[in-house]
Amino acid sequence: MEYHLVYQLFPRSFGINNEIKSVIECFEKNYESIKSPDNNLSSDGVLKVISKDLEALNFRVEKSKLTNDKIKVPVLFGINNRIDKFFDADAVSADGKIVIEVEAGRGYRNNQFLKDIFQACMMPNVEFLVIAVRNHYHNSDDFKSIFQFLETLYISGRLQLPLKGIVLIGY
Repeated sequence: MEYHLVYQLFPRSFGINNEIKSVIECFEKNYESIKSPDNNLSSDGVLKVISKDLEALNFRVEKSKLTNDKIKVPVLFGINNRIDKFFDADAVSADGKIVIEVEAGRGYRNNQFLKDIFQACMMPNVEFLVIAVRNHYHNSDDFKSIFQFLETLYISGRLQLPLKGIVLIGY
């Protein structure tokens, strides 16, 4: 089966803006190097491939799992404006409005996408969450599975998220 880069913005009631399109183009430009299942990269491996293109868009990108290389996004502030709680992100736009999370094997199976959504919703300035997942992982299509979940979430209208949108990318 031939796979292609696919993406969808939720809710589906409006189109993708130029900033989000530029992020998607980072994945499109590097698709041959990251596509699943041909390239069995970890999420860190995918992030490393696209990092220079994201940095060219003024994104801060996680360099490694070392504490100083992580991208910490504050979510709670305490006395004297000290950061009491933060969440790590794979990449964040310079203005803090777009957060990117790249997932590999545990994107769907371990419900990592749900944790990504929750954390992005707690980040005060975030407007868009971009979640990139594998198209193919152990005979399943993570993009399709998460697509169906997000479609149900937005169509039902039972849960209102504080985000303008979630972009799902399948690589």
